[in-house]
Amino acid sequence: MTHSFALHVPDADLEPEPLDPGQIVSGAPEVSGKVVWESEDGRRLRGIWQITPGVVTDTEADELFVVISGSATVEVEGGPVLTVGPGDMAVLREGDRTTWTVHETLRKVYAINR
Repeated sequence: MTHSFALHVPDADLEPEPLDPGQIVSGAPEVSGKVVWESEDGRRLRGIWQITPGVVTDTEADELFVVISGSATVEVEGGPVLTVGPGDMAVLREGDRTTWTVHETLRKVYAINR
């Protein structure tokens, strides 16, 4: 998108984003998302991401996100344990190794810088 825009996040349509089976620790979590804006050089992304309950691992990008709905506990290896729910903002640093325990389907909006 090249113009300013507004989007109602709670009911925005998302596309499936299959998880690498090696990331799943327990449960059968499913991920979906949508990139709503990307810089011309591909280094900055803005989007919506959703995950259903379960436990997954990830290696993070430099990201700021705000939770719209749901809840999770995000354990940062060698760092803090973040408990996030609706209205919470969180910052993850590039290279953070995390374990996400999703208690209730979580939907977030994010800004990633690569």
